[in-house]
Amino acid sequence: MEFSSSEDHDLVEDFMDVEDDTGTTDVDQGTSVMSSQIHCIDPSEGSMSTAVNELLPAADELGKNAEPYLGMEFTSDAAARAFYNAYALGLGFGIRVARSRSERRKGTEVLVMKRFVCMKEGHHKKKKDVDSSNKKKRKRLSIREGCPAMMEVVRRGPEKWVITKLVLEHTHVIVSPDKVREVQLLRLSGKEHADQLQEARRNVFGDTGASGLFTYLMRRQSENSGFFYNVQVDGRNCLRNAVWVDARSKMSYKYFGDAVYFDTTYTQNENMLPFAAFTGMNHHGDCVVFGCALILDKTESSYAWIFETWLTAMDKRLPFSFTTDEGKTMTEAVAKVFPQCFHRLCRWRVLSKCKKKLSDVYMRFPELHNELKRCVNECDTVPVFDMFWGSILDKYGLRENTWLQSLFEARHKWVPAYLTSSFFAELSLTRRAETISGFYRNNFSTRAPLLSFITTFDQHIDRLYMNEAQKDLALFPPEQLLKTNSILEKQAASIYTRAAFEFFQTELIESLHHYAVKVEESPYEAKYYVERDGDPPTRHTVVYNVAEKKAWCDCCRFAFSAILCRHVLGVFILADIDMIPEPCITKRWTKKAKTGPVFVGRILEDENRHTDSVTSRFSDLVRDTMRCGEKGALSEGSFKFAKEVLRKAYREIDKLTKAGPQQVGNR
Repeated sequence: MEFSSSEDHDLVEDFMDVEDDTGTTDVDQGTSVMSSQIHCIDPSEGSMSTAVNELLPAADELGKNAEPYLGMEFTSDAAARAFYNAYALGLGFGIRVARSRSERRKGTEVLVMKRFVCMKEGHHKKKKDVDSSNKKKRKRLSIREGCPAMMEVVRRGPEKWVITKLVLEHTHVIVSPDKVREVQLLRLSGKEHADQLQEARRNVFGDTGASGLFTYLMRRQSENSGFFYNVQVDGRNCLRNAVWVDARSKMSYKYFGDAVYFDTTYTQNENMLPFAAFTGMNHHGDCVVFGCALILDKTESSYAWIFETWLTAMDKRLPFSFTTDEGKTMTEAVAKVFPQCFHRLCRWRVLSKCKKKLSDVYMRFPELHNELKRCVNECDTVPVFDMFWGSILDKYGLRENTWLQSLFEARHKWVPAYLTSSFFAELSLTRRAETISGFYRNNFSTRAPLLSFITTFDQHIDRLYMNEAQKDLALFPPEQLLKTNSILEKQAASIYTRAAFEFFQTELIESLHHYAVKVEESPYEAKYYVERDGDPPTRHTVVYNVAEKKAWCDCCRFAFSAILCRHVLGVFILADIDMIPEPCITKRWTKKAKTGPVFVGRILEDENRHTDSVTSRFSDLVRDTMRCGEKGALSEGSFKFAKEVLRKAYREIDKLTKAGPQQVGNR
C-alpha cells in the first residue's frame, strides 16, 4: 500500500521526487521503479512499520464500506489512488501503478490516465542467458500470476477523474492486511537494498564493473598529486559511492567556497548517470566546480559519507550556505555534516516542480506560474511576500491546494525573503545562473557510458576555467560602461568584475527612483526610511554606522549577495557619501578576488582537534607554504624572492629547534 499524505504535505521530504510515485510504497513495480523508490526510506528508522499501522484502521473501514464501480468520480488521480489503496488493503491485496498516459495541452504535459493493478498482475519476463560460463545462477522467484484485477481512471475535466475500466475478480487467494504489511516491510530489508545496489551498478558500469572508474581515478592522481579521490564499498567490497576533487577545484574553493550548491540535476533526466557535482559561483558570476560524486546508494548514511569525504578534501572548511535539490534523506545528511551551514532548497527546482504538481491549475490559469515566480523572486521582505502570496491564492481560489500549502509551510527553506541570514553568492534573483544542468541538456539526450561521460565533463570543466582566465585578463575601459556621472559608479567600475559591476549599476540606477529621509540620528549612527516614488508599501529602513562605515538595510540583500542594495545607495546619495566604504566592499566580487589572503568560509569545529598538536601545526604550515608557492610561481622575480625567503625561514627555524625546546618556547 502507499501513503500519500506525506507526498502532499511535506515539501522537505518529497518536493524533489522525480516520479509521482517515488517515495510511496506501492508493491513492486519492477526492479527499476523499485530502485527509484526504496532510497527514500531508511529501514533503520522503522518509519514504514509506523505508517502501515497508522493506515490500517482507516483502510479497513473504507474497504468494508466502499467498493469501486464504473463511472465513480474523484477530484484527482491522487484521490483515486488513495481510494484504491485503502480498498485493496481492506481486502488484503497489494497494488501498483501499471500504466499512465500524458498529453500535451497548451504547451504543458498533462496526466490524463492512470491504471492501478493487483501486485500479481502480469507475468515475470525471463531474460535470455548470454553468459557462456558454467557459473550457477540463483533463481529469482516472481509473485506475478497474471491476475486481471485493475482499476483505470481517466481525466474528464480539471478536477474530475472517472473510473472507465474495472476488474474486481482475482485469480489467486488474497491475503490479510497483516500479510500485506509483511510484504511491504520485506521490501525494505537489507537483502532488497543489496539487490537495488547491484542493479544500480549494472546500470552504470554494465558488464565491465567499476574497474574503468578506478583506472581513471588512479591515473588522474598519478598525473597530479593534488588530485583527491575516495570510494565507499559495501560488505562484498562492491562500489557504493565515489567522490573526487582535482587540484583546481581545491584552489577555486579557497576563493569562492562561501556558497556551495550540491547539483543533482541528473534526477530530472532518465538518460543521465547518477553523477552529482559540488558547484559554486566565481567572481564573474559563472559556475565553478568544487568536486564530483557518483551516487549509487541514495541513503542518508551514503549522502553523509559523500559530504564528509568532500569536506576532508577541502581541509574541513565549511561554506556559509549549502544548497541542495533533494528531500528528506539529503536534508538529514546535511544537518549531520554541515550543522553550522545554512541549508537551502533550490527555489528554481521548487518552481519547476510546480509545473508538474499544478498542471491542472496551470491549464486553467496560464499566468499563475509567472505570478508565483514574481512573488518568490521580487518580494524583498516577509510582509510583502506573505501579502502577495495570499493575494495569488485568493485570486485563483487556491487556499485549499495542499501542494501550495506545503510550499508555504516550508518557505523558510527556499523563499529569498526568508533567507536573510546567510550568503548565497547570487547576483540576480530573477535570472538563474548557468549550472551543470545546462551541460546535461546540451550534451546528453541519451545515456552515455560512464567514462565517456566523465571525459566530456572534464572537457566542460576545462572550458569553464579557460573562460574564467579570459575574463580575468580582459581589460575594459570603465568609462564605456558608465551610465551616470556618479563617483560611486566610477569607483565600482574600477574595483568590481564586469558581472558584479553591472549588478551594482542596476541597483545604483534604481536608487535614483528612491527617496531617503533621515528619521533618527545619534553621534554614532543614523536611521533612514527609503521609499520608491513615495510609495509607503515599498518603504525600507536603513541604518548607517558613521564610525564603522557600515550600512544595514531590512531587505538584507547585502547579506544575501554581498552587493549594496538600492536602498543603501539611496542613503549614500542623500548623505553625500561619494565613495563606497571599505567595509561595504566584498572582495570575492572584485577583480582582486584571487589575490592576497584566501580561504573563505570557516573551519569545521572538531572536538578532537587540538591547536597545540603537531598535526594541527603541520596542517597550518602546509597551507601557508602553499600560498607562498602559488604566488611565488607567477613570475621569475617572485619565484626567486619566495625561494630566498623560505630558505631564510628554514635556517632560522633550524637554529631554534637545535637550541632545544626551552629556547624555542622563550622565543
